[in-house]
Amino acid sequence: MVLNDMVQLTITSTLFVLSYAVYRIKVSFCCFFILVAVFTTRTTPVNLAGMAIERHIAICYPLRHSQICTVRRTYFAIGVMWFICVAPDITDLFVTLERESLSFFHGSVFCIRPNVFTDPILATKRIVFDVLYFSFVFLTLVYTYLRILFAARALATEKVSAQKARNTILLHGAQLSMCLLSYISPSVEIMLHLIFPKQVLEIRFANYLIVYILPRFLSPLIYGMRDALFRKYFKMHLLNIKFTIKHRRVGDVNDT
Repeated sequence: MVLNDMVQLTITSTLFVLSYAVYRIKVSFCCFFILVAVFTTRTTPVNLAGMAIERHIAICYPLRHSQICTVRRTYFAIGVMWFICVAPDITDLFVTLERESLSFFHGSVFCIRPNVFTDPILATKRIVFDVLYFSFVFLTLVYTYLRILFAARALATEKVSAQKARNTILLHGAQLSMCLLSYISPSVEIMLHLIFPKQVLEIRFANYLIVYILPRFLSPLIYGMRDALFRKYFKMHLLNIKFTIKHRRVGDVNDT
């Protein structure tokens, strides 16, 4: 997930900067950026489902966890997740290659998905696949959470581990909610453009920060705060910053 988010942020940041600096880029380059950005965005919720299933196996089948969740099977699961996430994007590319002329890919456009994959059928297909992916992830999170909840009540000795697992899946649910922002943001952005037609650049910048930067900033921070060692050094760092600011203020007052 960390690797996926790094690639996603790199690609979307590059696209965002290019949209301000160059505005229009070649369609061939735009296709590559769009496909990678969409793939990495769609992979995030599927990763959440895989992580929830692993926690479910660890709590409900602790004796078989090491046999089921081997390194080889983990790599295989990652490969399957990547395949089911990249397949719809590859079909979009093939349909566009078949329907558009070669000159279209040598032209320049403002790099957003509707300007590259113009077929209305592709937009409908994207909505269908997004609904299927999020429905699958949502049902997986609900199922694993309930199973872990029942396991915690039955096994008094595993209450601490089960509590951590339940908190992890709840965190996955919060992450899934933040992922939903990337799917409703185009419609919200269009509405805001109609209400504030002179604030197009400001709306795009705020949308990018809230939809793409904020969820991927909060996720590692929340996971890190759950680790005792990270939490310890994080608090020490905050205290050092607070002490430095206070010391500087005292020095400024004395100078005056």
